Amino acid sequence: MVRLDLGEVVLRRMQEKDIEAVKALIKEGCEGMENRLILHLLTRPLALFMLATLSSILRCVLHSFILALVIPVFILIIYLKLTIPRSVGILGSSRPYWDYVGSSYHADTEPDLPNPYFNRAKLITNQEKTKRRKKAKEKTTNEREQVDEDELKERAKVAGEAWVADSDGEIMGCVARDGWSRDGVCRICRLVVQSWYRREGLGRLLVQGLESKTKQSGIRRVYAHVPFPSRVGEAFFRRLGYRLQGETAGTEGEEEDEDYEEPEKGWLGFPLTKVFVKDL
Repeated sequence: MVRLDLGEVVLRRMQEKDIEAVKALIKEGCEGMENRLILHLLTRPLALFMLATLSSILRCVLHSFILALVIPVFILIIYLKLTIPRSVGILGSSRPYWDYVGSSYHADTEPDLPNPYFNRAKLITNQEKTKRRKKAKEKTTNEREQVDEDELKERAKVAGEAWVADSDGEIMGCVARDGWSRDGVCRICRLVVQSWYRREGLGRLLVQGLESKTKQSGIRRVYAHVPFPSRVGEAFFRRLGYRLQGETAGTEGEEEDEDYEEPEKGWLGFPLTKVFVKDL
């Protein structure tokens, strides 16, 4: 693990040049999640009962205990492998795919997210670096103007906004605001930190920076979907002041019902995510 100076981190919008690096981050973040979800679903009492019943029937037909035991489990695993990505979305988002180009639309015009660890000298230095990068990319941007502007705007609305943690050109983490939204409500998703920089406060910095921005735009409540078996994810969001949906928030019971967020569900209606909520 590399020691990280959070004061050198710039929290900026994802640009087209960052897409490949962010794809690699998302792939790293998804590793193991699918298998944990499948194991979680297979060990539910109802699932175990159905598998045992089907195995008993197959044993009478196949006259083989091993085949009768393996075949139902194998078929179910294949089915879940094919359906879970479409059910749970990409790292807490509301859809099973991500329009990277749409998320990077007009990224150069967005100000950076606040970073309380910046000192003044570093802030000026990073701003100058950003200006130099923008000038170097002007020609490439002009070449892409042929793309239909209206189409990109619509894609951007659906895709949402993605932000990256950048230090001297290295993408160390990302977080996104999902394109799905209701009045005064949004969802934070796709929070990933590169393995070398975990447990250094970078994930907290990304989430709090995005919360600050959404609060300025009038958002009063933020949701985060955490995959069901992820105890680390649950502990992380609780430390940031989130609570599990349905837990007592205080005296605002009526608001809780009004803004209820449905968890993602999979096979036989089993929940795949836990919904965490925070009032800003």
